[in-house]
Amino acid sequence: MASRERRRAERSKRKARSVERRDQIAASYEGRNRAAREALEPLAQDERPPVVTVGAVISGLIAASVVIAYLAGAEVNGERPPILQVIPSAVVMGVMSFGMWRARYWAVLGFQAILALLILAAALGLVSAGSAAQLVGNLTLIAIAGSLFFFMIKALARIQMPERAPRE
Repeated sequence: MASRERRRAERSKRKARSVERRDQIAASYEGRNRAAREALEPLAQDERPPVVTVGAVISGLIAASVVIAYLAGAEVNGERPPILQVIPSAVVMGVMSFGMWRARYWAVLGFQAILALLILAAALGLVSAGSAAQLVGNLTLIAIAGSLFFFMIKALARIQMPERAPRE
């Protein structure tokens, strides 16, 4: 009976130590986060980080290429895609390009989401790569999209989420 109580007491001591350790780790992370936030400078009035400019240009080129390819009669799997599949993708990429050109938080965040999906698709493409060219292409796509994603993280922090006006 005494050994069971002793084990129970030891277990509660271990739990208490783990909670204390978790609090210490959280406090050190919060200190590092605070220091990183203080080191960031918010963007000036008409400033745009270079990586966001690159993203805006890429997004605009994709929007233009979708429209140009459709007008040129491009086919996908031997068929011409319906216009209702072409318009939304071109509009989304065009609006995202405009938003990133104006350094808007939502546009950069949306572009990062598209980059994340692109990285995931390329990683899955590595599994089914049938040739060395497909393998190199997927690895290149992962490297480029991953680099853009990584550098946009700091730019996104500098853009900052706009403050909401309180409801009345």
